[in-house]
Amino acid sequence: MPHRQRLLVHTSLWPMRWGDMDAQGHVNNTIYFRYMEQARIEWLHRLFPVRVGDALLPIVIVNASCTFLRPLVYPGDVEVRMLFGDPGRTSVGSFYDIRMNGETYAEGAAKIVWLDPETGRPAPLPDIIAAPLRALAP
Repeated sequence: MPHRQRLLVHTSLWPMRWGDMDAQGHVNNTIYFRYMEQARIEWLHRLFPVRVGDALLPIVIVNASCTFLRPLVYPGDVEVRMLFGDPGRTSVGSFYDIRMNGETYAEGAAKIVWLDPETGRPAPLPDIIAAPLRALAP
């Protein structure tokens, strides 16, 4: 079954930190996952503004991956573009382009599962997330 078009849902831009680099002189591979996490949390907070501690953030990540295309090196502004793919009943695939100066340095992905805050079990995706994705259906 072919995949639908991916929908850009959020873009983050922030300066790279000196401490993001490792002894090899480039951004440590684990930091790319932090970049994706930060974009995801910004997107989630934009849709459902809560303060940490006020409410359970209603998602879990069941898998995550990153393909490192070239090393990021300080200084620079890191741009993370977050896109969504085909929605499932309780999950959606998220995809990330990690960029600097208009060039892609890494591509990532994470499967996001929506949770019922009362039970902690998977719950249907909210319409605010699922409806725009379903509208892309061929």
